[in-house]
Amino acid sequence: MAENPSVSGVSGRYATALFELARDERSIDAVKADLDKFDAMLADSDDLKRLVRSPVFSSETQARALSAVLDKAGITGISANFLKVLTANRRLFAVDQVIRAFAALVAKFRGEAVADVTVAEVLSDKNLDALKTALKSVTGKDVSLNVKVDPSIIGGLVVKLGSRMVDSSLRTKLNSMKHAMKEAG
Repeated sequence: MAENPSVSGVSGRYATALFELARDERSIDAVKADLDKFDAMLADSDDLKRLVRSPVFSSETQARALSAVLDKAGITGISANFLKVLTANRRLFAVDQVIRAFAALVAKFRGEAVADVTVAEVLSDKNLDALKTALKSVTGKDVSLNVKVDPSIIGGLVVKLGSRMVDSSLRTKLNSMKHAMKEAG
């Protein structure tokens, strides 16, 4: 696994430990669903981001607040215990990297590829399916998508699949055009 950069370092070790536990307990799908739910909550809540990332909260304060969030979201079992361990070990700030590394391990286990996709606005299910189909035709594997919305790319999308990256964002095209015009001037 060390050759896969998405599962290296501290976050990779935590993700690997969680993956092995989930595999042994035959609960990979449930844990992935819980982590995806937590990741979505993190993306939608500035307060939760602050709780997770700010070093000013004690681990006790983080643990109490996290327990309340997990209870409200219905995240229990292995996933909840894992997030509480991250908190107790003062590693909750790395939860998004751990979730990405866990997703990469699950994809590898299922024989899928993982693509990181950055878009300017949320894609419809139809567009997501079209993107998955296009990437499957390139890789020959089912592709799971980690989609991030970044309005600063203006339009288009950026796709990173393994070591390959395609940047068709409008921001990059405009910067290239600006650079070419400076060279011509």
